[in-house]
Amino acid sequence: MSISMDVIESDERIALRQTVADLGKRFGPEYIREKVRAGEGPTELWRAAGDLGLIGVNIAEEFGGGGAGMYELGIVGEELAAAGAPLLMLVVSPAINGTIISRFGTDEQKQRWLPGIASGETIAVFAITEPDAGSNSHRITTTARRDGSDWIISGQKTFISGVELADVILVVSRTEDAKTGKLRPALFLMPTDSPGLQRTKIEMEVGLPESQWQLFFDDVRLPAEALVGEPDAAIAQLFAGLNPERIMAAAGGVGSARYALGRAVDYAKSRTVFRTPIGAHQAIAHPLAELKVETELAKLMLQKAATLYDAGQEFAAAEAANMAKYAGGEAGAKTVDRAIHTLGGNGLTTEYGLAQMLVASRLFRIAPVSREMVLNFIAEHSLGLPKSY
Repeated sequence: MSISMDVIESDERIALRQTVADLGKRFGPEYIREKVRAGEGPTELWRAAGDLGLIGVNIAEEFGGGGAGMYELGIVGEELAAAGAPLLMLVVSPAINGTIISRFGTDEQKQRWLPGIASGETIAVFAITEPDAGSNSHRITTTARRDGSDWIISGQKTFISGVELADVILVVSRTEDAKTGKLRPALFLMPTDSPGLQRTKIEMEVGLPESQWQLFFDDVRLPAEALVGEPDAAIAQLFAGLNPERIMAAAGGVGSARYALGRAVDYAKSRTVFRTPIGAHQAIAHPLAELKVETELAKLMLQKAATLYDAGQEFAAAEAANMAKYAGGEAGAKTVDRAIHTLGGNGLTTEYGLAQMLVASRLFRIAPVSREMVLNFIAEHSLGLPKSY
């Protein structure tokens, strides 16, 4: 008895996968390599995805989105990565910022920002990491102080993705009278042309077209309506965007693993040594088969996390999203490494497009949260072990 794929995914989701896969093939890894060499962002791919309604699939229809959820946006991220044409900004613009603005923004903020985010015409980035805070967001020192009805933002951020492509930055700060104790974040929408906002590019070895930036806020003045939600908001307001972030990171890792595994398998089938395809040898076949298992398991956890999130089960989604992010990151990094080893010297050539992925594949092990911090979360919240930090 055969089992239809719609036991796992609906016809609509399967069709969405095909649409995204077709788009990815139109551009592919060669396009990404050209953009990296030119120091340019993936503008044409982003616009094409926007024209197909793919960027805002998780945003409500009333704001021009697809009215679906993180499951569907995860499909977009995974399938583009599986085609060798990942879009990093999907993680931050529709996933993090689209979610936070949708849930906590005023009606005016939603009307102003969400339609553009949904169509891709507006790109919103997310600024939380600081030089002295890193994984410990409770040490954030970027400060917002009142000046009449306005807010004055002072501080700095680091490793902020895609600022060169962005129209607005969602800045995580704390209010002036909340510098100590537990973080009670104040979130602000800061246009990238705001006076007092300065940026410095961080030179990276990662082969991605989106750049990394250090930001400096020199008394940036923002109007009252720039505040998202309440000042000194509950930590849940900030973390509302972090489960989507982890889901999209998992999608990127799973997609990258699928791409690399596909290249390795094709090579192992066609590369013949001593009149035998190298894929016939267990030393080649077994590691690739193990990676197929690990990738499929990571994908199942990704699907579980997205399903729980879209069902509104926040705590269960947090556990699953962290596990999915861990599994996806591990699968992506291990598969790229093994694919290169399978190809031998060819794995280091430009022709096969795997070598540039070697550094990039580490990204989802490190960011948006390190694998070690994920293990800390699972040890404490899933296993009930004492907190270690």
